[in-house]
Amino acid sequence: MYRDDYDGAYAQERQGEDVYSKPVRAGKRTYFFDVKATKGRNDFFLTITESKRKMERDGRFTYDKHKIFLYKEDFDKFAEGLQEVIDYIRVNCLKDLPERPVQTEDEEF
Repeated sequence: MYRDDYDGAYAQERQGEDVYSKPVRAGKRTYFFDVKATKGRNDFFLTITESKRKMERDGRFTYDKHKIFLYKEDFDKFAEGLQEVIDYIRVNCLKDLPERPVQTEDEEF
């Protein structure tokens, strides 16, 4: 029981105050880039959430969510690593594949 109470309190503490949000729809997934402020608003951090809609057996829709907390001291290294991996994939893995059509935001899941 203690662990559940502790984890819930810790998650709530990590939530932070919402400052700015940018949703990006990509097929069946939506990515949320959320800027949050710490409790005293003396620091800021980024949460990246992947949300994927799925249908349960009973016909209801639910969402699988995965979240990353990214702190300011890691921004540059994270961005460099992400760009390096994206460039690698584009040059070495996708060169022989046909282009995928771009989905518009109006298209449904």
